[in-house]
Amino acid sequence: MATVADIYDDMARRYEEAMSAVCIMEEKVSQVLDARGVHTSFYVPYLDFARQLFKLSRQQATSGQSLAMAAKVLLDKWAARGASPVILAAIRSEVFNVSEPSP
Repeated sequence: MATVADIYDDMARRYEEAMSAVCIMEEKVSQVLDARGVHTSFYVPYLDFARQLFKLSRQQATSGQSLAMAAKVLLDKWAARGASPVILAAIRSEVFNVSEPSP
Protein backbone atom coordinates (compact mmCIF):
# COMPACT_ATOMS: atom_id res chain seq x y z
CA MET A 1 0.00 0.00 0.00
CA ALA A 2 1.33 3.41 -0.98
CA THR A 3 1.94 5.98 1.71
CA VAL A 4 1.63 9.74 1.40
CA ALA A 5 5.40 9.96 1.19
CA ASP A 6 5.32 7.60 -1.81
CA ILE A 7 2.84 9.69 -3.76
CA TYR A 8 3.83 13.17 -2.53
CA ASP A 9 5.88 14.11 -5.62
CA ASP A 10 3.01 13.24 -7.97
CA MET A 11 0.51 15.09 -5.78
CA ALA A 12 2.73 18.18 -5.68
CA ARG A 13 3.25 18.09 -9.47
CA ARG A 14 -0.49 17.80 -10.18
CA TYR A 15 -1.28 20.61 -7.71
CA GLU A 16 1.31 22.88 -9.32
CA GLU A 17 -0.09 22.16 -12.81
CA ALA A 18 -3.65 22.89 -11.65
CA MET A 19 -2.69 26.17 -9.97
CA SER A 20 -0.74 27.24 -13.03
CA ALA A 21 -3.81 26.57 -15.21
CA VAL A 22 -6.01 28.58 -12.82
CA CYS A 23 -3.60 31.54 -12.91
CA ILE A 24 -3.51 31.51 -16.72
CA MET A 25 -7.32 31.35 -16.85
CA GLU A 26 -7.70 34.23 -14.37
CA GLU A 27 -5.25 36.35 -16.38
CA LYS A 28 -7.36 35.76 -19.51
CA VAL A 29 -10.51 36.71 -17.59
CA SER A 30 -8.80 39.91 -16.40
CA GLN A 31 -7.95 40.77 -20.01
CA VAL A 32 -11.60 40.28 -21.04
CA LEU A 33 -12.75 42.47 -18.15
CA ASP A 34 -10.15 45.15 -18.86
CA ALA A 35 -11.15 45.25 -22.54
CA ARG A 36 -14.73 45.93 -21.49
CA GLY A 37 -13.89 48.63 -18.96
CA VAL A 38 -14.90 46.67 -15.83
CA HIS A 39 -13.46 48.27 -12.70
CA THR A 40 -11.30 45.94 -10.62
CA SER A 41 -13.65 46.30 -7.65
CA PHE A 42 -16.26 44.40 -9.70
CA TYR A 43 -13.98 41.50 -10.74
CA VAL A 44 -15.02 39.08 -7.97
CA PRO A 45 -18.31 37.75 -9.42
CA TYR A 46 -16.76 37.36 -12.87
CA LEU A 47 -13.77 35.48 -11.46
CA ASP A 48 -16.12 33.28 -9.41
CA PHE A 49 -18.12 32.49 -12.57
CA ALA A 50 -14.89 31.70 -14.43
CA ARG A 51 -13.59 29.45 -11.62
CA GLN A 52 -16.82 27.47 -11.62
CA LEU A 53 -16.73 27.14 -15.39
CA PHE A 54 -13.05 26.17 -15.21
CA LYS A 55 -13.90 23.37 -12.79
CA LEU A 56 -16.67 22.11 -15.09
CA SER A 57 -14.49 22.32 -18.18
CA ARG A 58 -11.83 20.09 -16.61
CA GLN A 59 -14.26 17.30 -15.78
CA GLN A 60 -13.95 14.47 -18.28
CA ALA A 61 -17.68 13.81 -18.45
CA THR A 62 -18.55 17.43 -19.25
CA SER A 63 -17.85 18.63 -22.78
CA GLY A 64 -19.58 19.75 -25.95
CA GLN A 65 -23.29 20.42 -25.62
CA SER A 66 -23.31 19.32 -21.95
CA LEU A 67 -20.66 21.91 -21.11
CA ALA A 68 -22.51 24.57 -23.10
CA MET A 69 -25.72 23.87 -21.16
CA ALA A 70 -23.89 23.88 -17.82
CA ALA A 71 -22.19 27.16 -18.79
CA LYS A 72 -25.61 28.64 -19.59
CA VAL A 73 -26.88 27.69 -16.12
CA LEU A 74 -23.83 29.33 -14.53
CA LEU A 75 -24.24 32.42 -16.71
CA ASP A 76 -27.89 32.75 -15.67
CA LYS A 77 -26.97 32.27 -12.00
CA TRP A 78 -24.30 35.01 -12.03
CA ALA A 79 -26.46 37.33 -14.14
CA ALA A 80 -29.22 36.95 -11.53
CA ARG A 81 -26.64 38.00 -8.93
CA GLY A 82 -25.97 41.24 -10.81
CA ALA A 83 -23.15 40.42 -13.24
CA SER A 84 -23.54 41.55 -16.85
CA PRO A 85 -24.73 38.68 -19.08
CA VAL A 86 -22.83 40.19 -22.01
CA ILE A 87 -19.54 40.12 -20.09
CA LEU A 88 -20.24 36.64 -18.73
CA ALA A 89 -20.89 35.43 -22.28
CA ALA A 90 -17.62 37.02 -23.42
CA ILE A 91 -15.74 35.13 -20.68
CA ARG A 92 -17.52 31.91 -21.67
CA SER A 93 -16.60 32.24 -25.34
CA GLU A 94 -13.23 34.03 -25.27
CA VAL A 95 -11.61 32.29 -22.31
CA PHE A 96 -13.24 28.84 -22.47
CA ASN A 97 -14.22 28.64 -26.14
CA VAL A 98 -17.70 27.48 -25.13
CA SER A 99 -20.57 28.58 -27.33
CA GLU A 100 -24.23 29.18 -26.57
CA PRO A 101 -26.07 25.84 -26.21
CA SER A 102 -28.15 24.66 -29.16
CA PRO A 103 -31.94 24.83 -28.72
